[in-house]
Amino acid sequence: MSKVDAKRRCPWCLGSDLYRRYHDEEWGVPVHDDRRLFELLILEGAQAGLSWSTILNKRETYRRAFARFDPRKVARFSARDAKRLLADPGIVRNRLKIASTISNARAFLAVQREFGSFDAYLWAFVDGRPLQNHPKSMKEVPARTILSDALSKDLKRRRFRFVGSTIMYAFMQAVGMVNDHITTCYRRAQLAQPRTASSAKLRGR
Repeated sequence: MSKVDAKRRCPWCLGSDLYRRYHDEEWGVPVHDDRRLFELLILEGAQAGLSWSTILNKRETYRRAFARFDPRKVARFSARDAKRLLADPGIVRNRLKIASTISNARAFLAVQREFGSFDAYLWAFVDGRPLQNHPKSMKEVPARTILSDALSKDLKRRRFRFVGSTIMYAFMQAVGMVNDHITTCYRRAQLAQPRTASSAKLRGR
């Protein structure tokens, strides 16, 4: 076993190399780039009723299908684009999820106009700093919180769809608004440092 493989990680990521890379490089790293935030918002919504591994495996196809998650371009998608996407086997071919991605892009742009950036809007929910939790096991990690309830409610008011509280808590974990790495995971302490590199710098942009 290599030195890297010997590191202790959150148990949910041990099923595949793809999961481990996502856990090590992205999960819980604060994201402040609007395009990355839009991508993860859409992917978390696409996951509803499915496994996260399914979405990770389709991620590159999603990027190609949805204009590299440029919200301005997605907001201009037409009925013809929606029909094209329904025929794309590389994404989740769910009519409601595809339609919501387009309408969410338009809602996303409205938030940017109001707040200057989606980043500014989103991170205000945690006063600009990640919440540092200390779960000893995954059983102590909640599926939703009062904060995710509030975020979900406000996004729905702004006409976002597929943004239920459970989906939003997963999103908050993904973009680093909360650090839910378990206490024995090597990434927990790293992400608890005052300064953490934005995942916008990670590969895949």
